[in-house]
Amino acid sequence: MKEVLVIVIAYLIGSIPTAVWVSKGFFGVDIREYGSGNAGATNTFRVLGSRWGTFVMIMDVLKGVAATSLYLLLPFYANSVNEWDRTNLMVGLGLAAVLGHIFPIWADFRGGKGVATLFGMILAIQPLVAVCCVGVFLLVLYLTRFVSLSSILASIAFAVLILFIFNEKEPLYRAFAIAVALLVVLTHQKNITRLLRGSESKVPILKYRDRKRERRRLAKED
Repeated sequence: MKEVLVIVIAYLIGSIPTAVWVSKGFFGVDIREYGSGNAGATNTFRVLGSRWGTFVMIMDVLKGVAATSLYLLLPFYANSVNEWDRTNLMVGLGLAAVLGHIFPIWADFRGGKGVATLFGMILAIQPLVAVCCVGVFLLVLYLTRFVSLSSILASIAFAVLILFIFNEKEPLYRAFAIAVALLVVLTHQKNITRLLRGSESKVPILKYRDRKRERRRLAKED
């Protein structure tokens, strides 16, 4: 019964619609009516700029960390030497938070894609894997400025790390890693289509780098 209660709390934490509250509270608009229509960090980057996009991303990550760490409220799991039971509960808590982010009760069940909250969950369960995924995400973002592509490749990297590099033995965690990669790819189908068509929007970061490259290109043409 206690497990069910903390899972419900995890869902409510995940349901906090950071992007919606920021857009309405500071700009008087609903972020879901602009850009891609998603209430997540990526769309906030596009519509409100890098400062607010970064803020939303950090808060959404923290939602995943906080929700997944709720196991600490239950002494049986907090003090248990049984990694199996603890990891299973943490996965359940994290998934509840991701579900809350995608279908937030506080925002008419219209949320984002849950990637940042999912990362927060991974950060709480296995920090080293999370850091590796961040490395992949940031590298792809630096090279392309496509948050969608960065998220997709980072999720695939997560599955590869769990299944092959760290070779995790727990069946549930292995299945979860595969499910994460599939979920992120499925929720980014429209983005994949736009990427293939060359119409996917880039986030407004690294503009100085891009302007510098453009000046160099024009200088060479002259």
